Amino acid sequence: MPPKPPAPQALRPSTVLTHAARRPAQHHGMVNTPIYRGSTILSSTLQEWENRKTPDNPYASYCRFGTPTTAALEEMVAEVEGGYGSIVLPSGLAACTHAILALVRTGDHVLICDSVYGPVRAFAEAVLARFGIEAEFYDPGVGADIARLLCPRTRVVYVEAPGSGTFEMQDIPAIAQQARQAGAFVVMDNTWATPLYFKPFVHGVDVSIQAGTKYLVGHSDAILGVATANERAWPLLRKGVQDFGQTIGPDDVFLAMRGMRTLALRLRQHWETGLRLAHLLSGHPLVERVMHPALPDDPGHALWRRDFTGASGLFAIALRPMPREALAAFFDTLQLFGIGLSWGGYESLVLPMDTPRRNTRAWPMQGPLVRIHAGLEDADDLAADLMRGLEAADQTLRTGTGPGSGLVVPRTIDCIEEQA
Repeated sequence: MPPKPPAPQALRPSTVLTHAARRPAQHHGMVNTPIYRGSTILSSTLQEWENRKTPDNPYASYCRFGTPTTAALEEMVAEVEGGYGSIVLPSGLAACTHAILALVRTGDHVLICDSVYGPVRAFAEAVLARFGIEAEFYDPGVGADIARLLCPRTRVVYVEAPGSGTFEMQDIPAIAQQARQAGAFVVMDNTWATPLYFKPFVHGVDVSIQAGTKYLVGHSDAILGVATANERAWPLLRKGVQDFGQTIGPDDVFLAMRGMRTLALRLRQHWETGLRLAHLLSGHPLVERVMHPALPDDPGHALWRRDFTGASGLFAIALRPMPREALAAFFDTLQLFGIGLSWGGYESLVLPMDTPRRNTRAWPMQGPLVRIHAGLEDADDLAADLMRGLEAADQTLRTGTGPGSGLVVPRTIDCIEEQA
């Protein structure tokens, strides 16, 4: 017998992103999967209609369950993530909440990291509680000691690394190992690193969530989420999402596919610029702390180096306590950074943040928090803009503008209002 040909070499991420889910022969030679708009899918014969039914979904031949455009994006994300299957949802929060709901039942116990995205905390405290599901928040630094919190009712362990707003790292493999031994599913919000810089399924995760609004779309012109599961969790995720009737328009799906083709190139610049700005800010006298796991002195740096292959352009700083006038001078002087929610687009953003809510330990910083997203502008221009803003704040402090106004200390608010 002739020798078998060598196994094909695994393709690198930028190559996968360029070629994944492209089938020009099925779409009249079009290099991109076209936008399929519609609600009804017609069958020519009774046999064709019956053949389209699936055992778990007799209504599958309907556009609420996806079009060729949707299927292409889901295939693309699953391939990049390394998962068994993906499903698209209307927003990142929808991906978070439905990933949890698909796996839990009344009476279950869910463990959620204390640094979680604010709206997920609100969902856990309000909606899960209403369904008779207990949510308990754990310290993100718990690692393998999470075993002490697991119980026979624990169904889901929800992780997020780095954590929203405060960028605390978690030992995902250690947590996942303990959760698996207890029979629980591990759900992870992987939006910060994307599938390019963290491989959730390699590290023991069962369901990976992407707020596709951010880096996957990349152009701040569409809102969507994606949940990807391994083979163990996929039947539950797929059925759970479909039972709620969640769907998304084909135009937004197309925009996400367009964005993903350039994800590797964009992320590289976001990473480089963001880290450069973080280094610059760490030496400024008005900055008490920079929260970026890729900085060598960050508490989570060792975990980041061990498990991640890159970083995004999102990080945060804690300024020293200052009057509101000084903080306003910082924000109002910036010309290249817009003040706005979301992140992951081509544009740079800053956002004043409130004191993070914590169940396990108090947040130690006293000054105002500022979240920064480094966009695709020139790094030197962005650095100069930030320095002008800090100089304006310093000038306000030195001239004593607004005497008696007090120091700016971040508010603690209900987490339904926390930043997207």
